[in-house]
Amino acid sequence: MNGTISAPTIEYALLAPMLFVFGAAVIGVLVEAFAPRLLRKSIQVPLTLLALLGAFAMTVLTALNGLPDSPAAMGAVAVDGPSLFIWGIILVLALISVLLINDDEQFVAQAAAVPGSPDEEEAVRHGYAQTEVYPLLLFSVGGMLLFASSNDLLAMFVGLEVMSLPLYLLCGLARRRRLLSQEASVKYFLLGAFSSAFFLYGMAMVYGYAGTVSLRGIGSALATVSGQETILLIGTALLGIGLLFKIGAAPFQAWKPDVYQGAPTAVTALMASTVLVAAFGAVLRVFWVALGGLEWNWQPVMWGVAILTMVVGAILAITQTEIKRMLAYSSVAHAGFLLTGVIAVGDAAEQNQQSLSAILFYLAAYGFTTVGAFAVVTMVRDAGGEAGHLSRWAGLGKRAPVLAGIFAFFLLAFAGIPLTSGFFGKYAVFAAAVSGGALPLVIVGVVSSAIAAFFYVRVIVLMFFSEPSADGPSIATPTVGTSAVVALAAAATVVLGVFPQPVLDIADQAASALFIR
Repeated sequence: MNGTISAPTIEYALLAPMLFVFGAAVIGVLVEAFAPRLLRKSIQVPLTLLALLGAFAMTVLTALNGLPDSPAAMGAVAVDGPSLFIWGIILVLALISVLLINDDEQFVAQAAAVPGSPDEEEAVRHGYAQTEVYPLLLFSVGGMLLFASSNDLLAMFVGLEVMSLPLYLLCGLARRRRLLSQEASVKYFLLGAFSSAFFLYGMAMVYGYAGTVSLRGIGSALATVSGQETILLIGTALLGIGLLFKIGAAPFQAWKPDVYQGAPTAVTALMASTVLVAAFGAVLRVFWVALGGLEWNWQPVMWGVAILTMVVGAILAITQTEIKRMLAYSSVAHAGFLLTGVIAVGDAAEQNQQSLSAILFYLAAYGFTTVGAFAVVTMVRDAGGEAGHLSRWAGLGKRAPVLAGIFAFFLLAFAGIPLTSGFFGKYAVFAAAVSGGALPLVIVGVVSSAIAAFFYVRVIVLMFFSEPSADGPSIATPTVGTSAVVALAAAATVVLGVFPQPVLDIADQAASALFIR
């Protein structure tokens, strides 16, 4: 004992994608503080795009160079196959979401200059972009990367907060619908803080049982510690509540429709795709790696949650008259479908690999389709902004047949119609659940999918078989960014539906390298 303190070992090369995103976010904050207001957007947009592209390239290089034998950063971050696959999905979805945000007029504040200042006329003519959205987005994406790959509960909580706090702010930035947007922000913040408290208290309970916050350490403690099962079960329940809130599972889904409706649509696209991907990465690590030996206790509860989530999402979506609220409840139903894959865990390595591979493929397919659907929503406009009410979409197929056709294709993908990515996503997850002995759950999922198909087809019928009203909505002239987002999302939905095998192979290879048990 010489009293020296050893410095922690940090594998910077393995953590490069995450560090690149956080570094760009810090630079973005400095740009906001010191750059002239009129020049900020011309700096922030390239910086954000380059950061996400660079992080994605580093993720691919890390995967090609071979995976480490142990977690990085003193065991706090698991850089394994599922982590890299999820990082890649998040970064690509965030990248195309930036293109959507860049074109969203809700992030431009007209006449934002101080009266009498030299640039007042310039502000009135062109508007000032709310460029703070870009560093906030980067911080949130960095939090998602950490949240999905955390190998201990403390790092996971830090990732949860870094992911969530910028999103609370982003939800309140819509200029055209300020009151609704700020209401969504406050609701998301209050309920999100509530769920974070559940997660933190659950972490304390599990630590009291296992004596460690390491996921693998907790898994090892399940076989050695006895006499404290009550603390463990309470901690498991509280952790589950915190995580199920983030994926919008019933009965913790109440925030989704209000937040999706009130937030700027480009932010909604980011949240609906990337947050779900990151949250399921965390769910898999907690329930498979840390609590895999406790599956006989949490699986029955998760069965009930999955059934309730699928049924609630499908039925309540039918009652919606606002397009973004309908897509929000659709997201709830899809979270239930994904939970069927989470439940299909067992002692057989082949079964776990099949389930994990199916979940990863589903997340990729759903993410692209979701961003594309919300990109279309941004283009259908009334005098006061986006045409949210479903009645305003009547006859859209006659006003803008190409746009309506693309949106109909996305809806069919959500419904799981063959030759779309949604079909193979659901097939993979349901097949894994059947192999895992969850056939009754699959039957509920198929019935819920049939119910969900009703409201998807209802919108398609409304667009193509109804007469447009004289004062119907206008179609915004597609910008380069929005057109690219719609085209990429449609192409991904087609390719993953017609030729899914390459992505299935990548997902299967990633699933074989999970640090489990």
